[in-house]
Formats: sequence, C-alpha cells, structure tokens
Amino acid sequence: MRLKVGFLLRSLVVVGTFLGLVVLWSSLSPKPSDDSPFGKRLPMSCPPVQDDDVHPRGDQFKPVVPWPHVEGVEVDLNSIRLQHGNNNLLVPNQTPNQKQVIQQQYVTFKPHTNPYTSPVLKTGVLGNFEPKEPEPPGVPGGPGEAAKPFVLGPEYKDSVQASIKEFGFNMVASDMISLDRTISDLRHEECKYWQYDETLLTSSVVIVFHNEGWSTLMRTVHSVIKRTPRRYLAEIVMIDDFSNKAHLKERLEDYLKQWNGLVKLFRNDKREGLIQARSIGAKKATKGQVLIYLDAHCEVGINWYAPLVAPISQDRTVCTVPLIDSIHGQTYSIEPQGGGDQDGFARGAWDWSMLWKRVPLGDREKKIRKTKTEPYRSPAMAGGLFAIERDFFFELGLYDPGLQIWGGENFEISYKIWQCGGQLLFVPCSRVGHIYRLPGWQGNPPPAHVGSSPTLKNYVRVVEVWWDDYKDYFYASRPETLTLAYGDISELKRFKEEHRCKSFKWFMEEIAYDIPAHYPLPPKNVDWGEIRGFETSYCIDSMGHTNGGSVEIGPCHRMGGNQLFRINEANQLMQYDQCLTRGPDNSAVIITHCDLNQHTEWKYFKDLHRFTHVPSGKCLDRSDMLHQVFTADCDTSKTTQKWEMNNIVAV
Repeated sequence: MRLKVGFLLRSLVVVGTFLGLVVLWSSLSPKPSDDSPFGKRLPMSCPPVQDDDVHPRGDQFKPVVPWPHVEGVEVDLNSIRLQHGNNNLLVPNQTPNQKQVIQQQYVTFKPHTNPYTSPVLKTGVLGNFEPKEPEPPGVPGGPGEAAKPFVLGPEYKDSVQASIKEFGFNMVASDMISLDRTISDLRHEECKYWQYDETLLTSSVVIVFHNEGWSTLMRTVHSVIKRTPRRYLAEIVMIDDFSNKAHLKERLEDYLKQWNGLVKLFRNDKREGLIQARSIGAKKATKGQVLIYLDAHCEVGINWYAPLVAPISQDRTVCTVPLIDSIHGQTYSIEPQGGGDQDGFARGAWDWSMLWKRVPLGDREKKIRKTKTEPYRSPAMAGGLFAIERDFFFELGLYDPGLQIWGGENFEISYKIWQCGGQLLFVPCSRVGHIYRLPGWQGNPPPAHVGSSPTLKNYVRVVEVWWDDYKDYFYASRPETLTLAYGDISELKRFKEEHRCKSFKWFMEEIAYDIPAHYPLPPKNVDWGEIRGFETSYCIDSMGHTNGGSVEIGPCHRMGGNQLFRINEANQLMQYDQCLTRGPDNSAVIITHCDLNQHTEWKYFKDLHRFTHVPSGKCLDRSDMLHQVFTADCDTSKTTQKWEMNNIVAV
C-alpha cells in the first residue's frame, strides 16, 4: 500500500512539473497580436534588409532614442526603404502604435556631445584669450607695419603692373613687407571683454592655392601660426591645385619644413578648381575637429580663433564666418568692408541673377541679440572664409561634386546648412583681412576638360536643387541658362528628401526675409538677348560698367555677358541688377543699379525694331562710328534707331 501511495505521489509531481512547464512556455511564446521588440522574422525566401544598400555605414546612421525627440534632422528610414521596394516594413496606411513607431530607426546628424559653456561678456575685464602684450612687429618701423599703406614710387610702375597682371596684386610691394607684420585691430571695443570656455575644439586650417604669389601666400600661413593658440591649431593643410610656378615647387617644400610637420602640403594631380580642391582638403585634414577655410591671400586678426570656433564648440551644426576686412591690393592697408549698418555689420545675400551681395543687419536680427558683438544669423556666406565642424561637413556631403572650378558653391553650402537643420552665423569679433584682386589681372582660365560656362552651370545646379519654385526668378534674371545642361542632380535631390530639408519658401520667410526688400523678385521678361543694330554686326555693350557708367556700341560676339540684356514687364531694360536709363545730359544712355520700381521707362516694339524711352518719348539711337548709345527724336527713316533683340543661349 505504501508502494502505491509513493508511486502516485511521484506521478503527480511529474505531471505537475510538466503542466507547469507548459504554462511557462505558453506565457513566454509570442502571440500574433504581440509587438515583438525584435520585429517579425523574415521568411527564408526574403533576405534581410541591408542598410548598406541604402546608406553608407557611419555613426550618423545609428538609431537615436528616446522617441519622439531626436536632436538633428530626422529621416524616416521606413519610408525610404519602401521607396526602394522593401515590403517587409510598416505599411503606410496602417496606423502604427507607439511601440511600432519607437522601433523605426531615424537617421540624424550626430548629436552634439562636446560640453561647452557659452561665452560671457564682462565689460572692463580683459578677455581670457586677449593678448597680454602688444604684438611684436615683423620689422620695427618696416613697410606695411600696423597695416599702414605702403606706396611705391613711380620707378616701380612697370614691375608693379606686370605683377598685377600675373597675380592680381602688387607683389612688388608685398614682397617688401614682412611676413610677420603687425596689423591694425578693427574690432569693436566690446570684443576685448569676452570670456571663452577654454575647451574649444581644435582645428585644421585649409588653404587652397593655384599659382599664388609667394609673399601673399606665406603671409597667410605666418599670420595663422602667429595669432592662433598652439593648443588648438592641429595643422595647416595646403592644397596645391596643380600650380606651375617655380616658387611653388621645391622652394615651398623646403620652406615649410621649418614648422616640423605642422604645415602639410598636398598637390593635386590635375587642376580641380577651388570648389573640389576644398573638398579634397577636407579629406586630407584629419587632425582637427573643425575645418577652417581661408583663401590663399589673407591675414587673420587679433584673437580671431576663439570667437570663430566657440559657437561650433557649443553646437556642431553651426557654421561660422569671420567678418572679412579688405586688404588693398596695391598698398596693403586694411579697411572694413562697406555696405553694413552703422556698426559695419552686414548679412550675406544675393540678387536673383545669383550675384553676391551684402545687406545691412536689420532690426529683426538685432532684437534677438543681447549684445552688440555676439554672432548673428546670415542667409549666405561669401564662401572663401568659414569654419565648420569636420564631421558635420562630411554629413552634409561636402560640396556638390558636380560644381566646377569656382562660383555658386558659397550659396550651395549656405542653403544646405540652413534648409537641412544647421545655422550660419557671422562673427563680429573674429576678423580676417582678405586681398581682393585688382583690375588688370589676367586670371586663371579653367582647364580644357571643364568646358565653357562652368559658373553658370554651377548656378543652375544650385537653383535646381535648392530653390524649388523660386528658380523661375533666377531664369528670369539669367534667361540664357534656360537650356543649359547641368548634369545629374538626383543624388542631391535624394539627400534633401532623406534629410527632410526645409523648403526654399521657409528659408526665404524665416531666414532670408530681408533680401526681397533690397533685391525685389524680378518681373517676367518680355524679351531678352543681345541688342543688335538692325542688320548690322554691332551690339550694345556695357563694357563691364556699372553704377553710372556709359554703355557703348561694340562688335557682336554672341557670348552674352556684357552684351546680354532683358526687358521685363515692368518696362526695365536690364543687365543683371543694373538698368539702362538716360544720363545727366538727358541724352547718353548709362547703366546703373535699380530696384523694382526704378527706371521703368522703356518699351520694345519688336515689329518696328524700336526701343522707346517712354518718359521723354524719344528713341534709342546709336553712332556706330563713335561707338555711342543715346536717345534722340524718333525718326522712322533713321536706320540707327532700328534694333533687333536676339536670344543668346549659354553652352
């Protein structure tokens, strides 16, 4: 009997254990209605989704939590993968619950991780990055010290003109000025009292050059080394864009050895142009956390570094631009640029033909600033001098690889930064002097493999990618580009979509709101092209004159440029942002800057081959012999009052 009871007890234990295991297994097994934190297992016939097929690997593509706030610009990979034919993801029409939403991965720009305290203004207390002693002169009492103008005598005239033709500057004077000269301090007094957190990011300074003059190039390098705290200057990277000048070969390599590797030189195997050479520079510059781009003929100012890099140290999606002062290409004196407000502050802008402009800092921006000299927002940069966190620049895709040589890249990077979640700030307390080329420079023609009109093609690529419907205003201002081939922009469009970049309308309303007040949206064109004397080979030519210069008659060249005009529905006869009007003598025709409501005074009668100056009732006339353009009493018998407007197409 005891044996039977023991057997029954053991049997009950076994059965109970089995039932317990069944219940436990059931509770742990996923049910069809459950939302697994690991997602559904794909059938064997369906290979798993490989993110590398859609995006390259990188830290910026890691999942970001918590939901729903993500620092940066969110990209819904689910929608992207659906576009590429993956049906094993969340169905668009299905209402997701919170767990499903959390499971979706988002691509963002990497979150900011560098702890940094905002700069503090302590009026009367010298800033912690300010020099404690005056800067020693390069040569005491030497030429150009303290940025005083250095004027050469008439005996140097021929050699000066030759150097301007070759390099764009008075290299004769430059070569006599110390590479370590002192400069004038053009900063506002308030700049001297900013205190900066010393945990600034380090930087690689990138300088691209092509056939640059020796002393202007080397003075750029010397000024950076002289005025940048060594602990933050990781390297200076020089990119030689296929120069052929003898002084830029072995002599340069030997000269740079004095800095024991701080200054590095890389040479392109072919002429890449300034834009792509800068992208190459970003790849070669690996030591600094920030990339600072300088043109090859600059001099950085006193305490230029901390104000420029502090905003980036605080927010990695900020791009900063120093205030750019003008170094005179003849005398090497330094003056602030004009065109700003009463403090000299201006925002970067453009007109609708995509010419670079500067507009005064307005009240709307001033109201959001607490101090006079803190950084302020700008819609665009000039492009030659700026600082950007290296990884962020790569996340933006560097420059559009389809942009060639020079032109438009400053707008492309500005739009990309603003529309895709970053900020572009001008920094009043960081000042850098820049030498502007003088008239008479022969220039550096683009290489043969580039083809014609690279700058116009660049402009078209930029507006086609970033301007949305606003591109019609560009084509109204640059009608010759309507049929211009600009290459494949599908990857750039995809970048915009994947990064959920904002529209150009948003940008114009929130950031560039003041540009239409200075450069109104252009009316539609009535006609455009060259203005040719009827049945002649002579055309109206601005000769490059602006702001009150006379237009003339010259041989037609069918290349547009100074011979390309347009007449719009507002009755303005224009070239870029300039209008034709009558001069002070009420006869000669001049060309001058105009706004939307200015100089609305021309009618073109195509069938009559006539331009009429409406306010005076006179007709556009010319003297082929004297190369003059003027207005005169209308006379249907005069052939010099007959014109034809022929479209010109850029190629």
